[in-house]
Amino acid sequence: MMNQAHQMLLDQCRDNTAVAGVIGLGYVGLPLAVEIARSGYRAVGFDVNEQVVARVNRRESHIQDVPSEVVRAYVGEGLLEATRDLERLAECDVVSICVPTPLGKTKDPDLSYVVAAAQAVRAALRPGQLVILESTTFPGTTREVVLPILAESGLRVGRDFFLCFSPERVDPGNIRWQTRNTPKVVGGVTPACLEAGLAFYARVFDTMVPVESTEAAELVKVYENTFRMVNIALVNEMAQACDRLGVDVWGVVEAAATKPFGFMKFLPGPGLGGHCIPLDPHYLSWKMRTLAFKTRMIEVASEINSEMPAFVVRKVSDALNDDAKAVRGSRVLVLGVSYKKDVDDLRESPALEIMQLLQERGAWVFYHDPHCPVIRDDGHTPLRNLPMRSVDLSDCILQTMDAVVVVTDHSAVSYRRVAENAHLVVDTRGVMRGYDGGARVVGLSGEYRSAPAAEASFAAD
Repeated sequence: MMNQAHQMLLDQCRDNTAVAGVIGLGYVGLPLAVEIARSGYRAVGFDVNEQVVARVNRRESHIQDVPSEVVRAYVGEGLLEATRDLERLAECDVVSICVPTPLGKTKDPDLSYVVAAAQAVRAALRPGQLVILESTTFPGTTREVVLPILAESGLRVGRDFFLCFSPERVDPGNIRWQTRNTPKVVGGVTPACLEAGLAFYARVFDTMVPVESTEAAELVKVYENTFRMVNIALVNEMAQACDRLGVDVWGVVEAAATKPFGFMKFLPGPGLGGHCIPLDPHYLSWKMRTLAFKTRMIEVASEINSEMPAFVVRKVSDALNDDAKAVRGSRVLVLGVSYKKDVDDLRESPALEIMQLLQERGAWVFYHDPHCPVIRDDGHTPLRNLPMRSVDLSDCILQTMDAVVVVTDHSAVSYRRVAENAHLVVDTRGVMRGYDGGARVVGLSGEYRSAPAAEASFAAD
């Protein structure tokens, strides 16, 4: 039977009077807060970073996928604001937790940010509030970690307050699938919790996907990214097999992708990056180890993917050796340092490890990235001589480099210019296939030998 707190919350969701708090205004939290404001709810963003809070309140965005004009509009309308004052969580009828969940050096989950956020919510918790954890984590976190903290308030879940897990599904740089039109998975601790979560998010997202429990919702997220991790590992291993067989891996992948059933196209590359795919499967792996179950596919896939930066550096070394040059003392230009195409996100980027390995071998390393003008020392970046700044991609720069390594295939880069001015290119993304120029181009599985597709390859230049 529905109680007063539950009914009040449902009414606030349905008549758009609920106030929503979002803890963490990063790559997940700010886009979510903007969509909440777009739906007509008033959104209050919470962040410990004073600069982030100040920028939002100045009506500016610090996230590439959120235009500043959108933030400006919602702040101006009074639908969006930011604060560092966690006591204001008491104003919120709904609280979404979007904080980082990094891994430790031994790949154990670090839930310190989630715990701190849950403790802040507990201090402000009142009857009728809905709490939704969005941070990616291992199955059981919501019920086993967050719920006991909130229960210390003396309020009862499913009656006095409501608790859900709803995994973020942000894909930075994706023009087609963004926050609102990506289906939203929600699982509740109790049926009343699930009903409350669906009622709130139904106005924010186009499609709702209810699941049986918070554990199921947590597992959805790690399964999605484990699927991608394993398939990327398979194609990366195929690239190394093709290298030994003397076969072009890109031609193999493209031909296989013509099969209209039973095949999904994944592309090889220099390694995994971003906060999701390299990390999320290890949340599941860690959890299953506590249950005496070994996730062998995750372990093997992680090993294959983690070896790719070293494989790329060996390709650079071998290619330089063919030119009678050593890595030590060579000038190497890395093209693209963000973890994926056309974004400014450096998190877990394989480019950073590739640059580090080249530096350790004595190379003079430079980079060009139109989305990342500077690499700063954040305490985690392993590079020397920081900060490093992106160099201009001029003909002169290309001509003075002993090797150019394509790591991230940004659309804004003229690969025709690279082909016409570089001496040696190591291409980890297949963008130089069919090059039309004087450069010698080495791919993940050997040297490119012909140029039949030059016009198509450079049609966008």
